[in-house]
Amino acid sequence: MPQGQPVSVPDDGLTTRQRRNRPLLFVHTGVGKGKSTAAFGLALRAWNQGWPIGVFQFVKSAKWKVGEENALRVLGASGEGGTVAWHKMGEGWSWVQRGVRGDSGNEENEEKAREGWEQVKRDLAAQTYKLYVLDEFAYPMHWGWIDTDEVVEVMRNRPGAQHVVITGRNAPAKLIEAADLVTDMSKVKHPMDAGQKGQRGIEW
Repeated sequence: MPQGQPVSVPDDGLTTRQRRNRPLLFVHTGVGKGKSTAAFGLALRAWNQGWPIGVFQFVKSAKWKVGEENALRVLGASGEGGTVAWHKMGEGWSWVQRGVRGDSGNEENEEKAREGWEQVKRDLAAQTYKLYVLDEFAYPMHWGWIDTDEVVEVMRNRPGAQHVVITGRNAPAKLIEAADLVTDMSKVKHPMDAGQKGQRGIEW
């Protein structure tokens, strides 16, 4: 399998193997479609390598059925690859903030997001997973529910070789600066622009 050639080799005292196996922080942001889809594609690769995977869905409703959830749960239980744990929290479509600060429903969502983040921190400290998918986690930071500086500090100091991918529009600048890989999904065209609603097998 081609592993690619780096543009430059830093004088950091690390061997090629050490540098290759560094834990990575990914950020998938932007207004285009495909941020979560790409993250779950990465989870499939991790599963194939036998890695334990933790998925934390922020903001999207626990009632919302994501196609990747069922697929990854089945794969995780198959015993052929890595294990998969799936955690849901929040309410409603991720790019629409539900109410404003001080609204009772919004406060409940904020509390759920904070609880989710506390669990992520515990799991990182315990090195529970090899890959963490923090789906739509950019939104709680953008809305001020979770402190971006704290997130960056936790990510920089996480032990072991734990990879983390964070998705969501409006990823804070400090998070982008701290990340190892950042992809901005831009939108050129989308069926919804022409009045077409999301469809089974494409959006979920």
